[in-house]
Amino acid sequence: MARANGSADTETLIELLFFAYRDFIADADAILAELDFGRAHHRVLHFIDRKPGLTVAELLAFLGITKQSLSRVLKQLIDGGFVRQAAGVGDRRRRELHLTAKGAALIARLREPQSRRIDAALNESGQTHEAMARFLRAMTDQQARAQIEALK
Repeated sequence: MARANGSADTETLIELLFFAYRDFIADADAILAELDFGRAHHRVLHFIDRKPGLTVAELLAFLGITKQSLSRVLKQLIDGGFVRQAAGVGDRRRRELHLTAKGAALIARLREPQSRRIDAALNESGQTHEAMARFLRAMTDQQARAQIEALK
């Protein structure tokens, strides 16, 4: 049977990515479900943690979603005491986002099993963090690469 796109090796990599992502996110999904949260909440917490003081506009750009999509999730996180919103230091009109102690504890709890899974996979595969980062970065487009750099 002819292959529509790519070789069998590429198809295997695609399947591995699907299964790896499913397993990678499963632990976090279980923790989030305890709070009636979902993956969108996880992403919001992640980016606010990576760049404290992130504005709503910057967060929208990182997530690639509409303001309407973000508003419900952000409201739940603020109302739940996980995120606080503050006026900007240099510009009081800016709405800067920060994790509270409760939000920091939750993102740490979400990252722990994911970090453990990544470290185990790197150990089993014999790959380094740097090699894996180069591979994953190579899979992203220019806009994502710029956003990744902005988080450093």
